[in-house]
Amino acid sequence: MTQPLAPRGRAEFLDWVDASGLVITEAMREAIEVVQRDRFVPAYWGDPYGRGSIPIDCGETMLDPEQAIRLFAATEPEPHHRVLEVGTGSGYLTALLAKSVLHVTSLERYRRLLKSAEAVLQRSSITNVSLFVADGSEGYQDGAPYDRIVVHSAFPAVPRLFVDQLVAQGALICAIGPGDGEQMLVRMQKVGSRFERQNLWPVRYQPIAFGTAEVL
Repeated sequence: MTQPLAPRGRAEFLDWVDASGLVITEAMREAIEVVQRDRFVPAYWGDPYGRGSIPIDCGETMLDPEQAIRLFAATEPEPHHRVLEVGTGSGYLTALLAKSVLHVTSLERYRRLLKSAEAVLQRSSITNVSLFVADGSEGYQDGAPYDRIVVHSAFPAVPRLFVDQLVAQGALICAIGPGDGEQMLVRMQKVGSRFERQNLWPVRYQPIAFGTAEVL
């Protein structure tokens, strides 16, 4: 089936969500409508709902709206879930998740990005998020176990150390592949002490980084 074109404007964006064929619950649809994406986009950027990724501070990028919603849908959030997000970035996906689950723990290695996202989340009256400056390369044991872990970076191989930070039947969503080429976004579900892998779609993420930024 041919997918609809990427959205251009808020009304078209919501129309795209409804026509996308993605599994979107009523709670998720409400989160998508309530969270104002333009608040998370740099002020100089003209179209928060247009095609293509958006450059943000610290050399990072924000997923375009289509990819962000596809990733949101892949998490399959439930109201009782506790979620770990590695890579807060703009905070847009953080907000979508927070509107759909019990609590989100979000890690960001850049203090400047974290402060910016925190400010927008506060203006949006989103309070069920805990933000920390950390690289997240080994997860975040303090809040474990989690129902979902979302990593906005690529690992060279399946990061099996995350399995112990998930509840039974919990899921890890991350990219697997070389840092300088195309990777596969995967959904790894915990079954016993192992992962069952589901390939989602090709992506190009930055490789997982270690340590926090000293300056930014």
